[in-house]
Amino acid sequence: MSHAFYVTASYIAAFSVSIGLILWVWLDHRGRHRELERLEAAGVRRRSARTEDAR
Repeated sequence: MSHAFYVTASYIAAFSVSIGLILWVWLDHRGRHRELERLEAAGVRRRSARTEDAR
């Protein structure tokens, strides 16, 4: 086997891991967003979304 095989394999591995992490973060973001929507629909509000009269 040549040196180029190992270099190519390492680039493929690094690319695969990077894509996997990007997908994981994107899917987690979607899940957290859906969870926030469900909580807000149930009446739970974020502290940062306080009304002016509550301050």
